Amino acid sequence: MKIAVIQASTQVARNEVLFEETKRAVAHLNAGVLNFGVSENEENFSYVQIALCVGILINSGAVDFVVTGCSSGNGMNIAANALPNVISGYLPTPTDAYLFGRINQGNCASLPLGLNFGWAGELNLRFTLEKLFEEPLNAGYPKEAAERKKADALKLKEIKELAQTSMINILTGLSAEFIQPILEKSDLLDYIFKNGTNLELIKFLKGHKNGR
Repeated sequence: MKIAVIQASTQVARNEVLFEETKRAVAHLNAGVLNFGVSENEENFSYVQIALCVGILINSGAVDFVVTGCSSGNGMNIAANALPNVISGYLPTPTDAYLFGRINQGNCASLPLGLNFGWAGELNLRFTLEKLFEEPLNAGYPKEAAERKKADALKLKEIKELAQTSMINILTGLSAEFIQPILEKSDLLDYIFKNGTNLELIKFLKGHKNGR
C-alpha cells in the first residue's frame, strides 16, 4: 500500500506533523508513506489545485491512498470528491475516521489542519489517523451489517463512475495558468511517471509538462 501526504499551502506549518503522524499510524502495515508537501519553499497552491494533485495521484495509479487537508478540511474534501475515482472523507474526529475506514471504501482522508487545531491539536490528529488505519480498511461496520455496507459502497462507486468525467478531460478544460503550477511540481510528477500505471494519463501529463 502506498500512501501520499499532501496538504494545501495555507497549512504548510502542519506538513511535517501530518507526514510523521501518518507514518506512525501505518507503522504496523506494509505501507510506504510519501510526502509531497506542500512545503514552505514551494509556490502557493490553492486547495483546489491540491485536490487536482490528489486526483492525479489516485487516477494515475501511483498511490492507493492520500492523506490531505486544508484549514477547515471541508474545502479539500469537497474538491477531492468532485474528481473521478476519488472518495474522500472529512475526518475531524477519531470516530469519523474509524467509520470512514471501515465503511466507505475511500481512498482519501481530508483533515482540519487549522480549525480547532489548538493546544493538543496534534493529539487529535494522531488519534484520528490511528483510528483510520488501526484495522483493515473496508471491512464494514457494524459486523451484522457489513455486507450491506460493502454493497452500498460499491454502488456509490458505480454511480460516481457514471456521473463524472476523466482527469484528462478535467485538466484539458481548465486554464493553462491554473494547472501550470501542478505541472511544475516535479516531485509529484516524477514519482507518478515512475510509479503510475495509467499510461494514458501519464502520457498526457508528460506532453503538457514539456509544453507540447
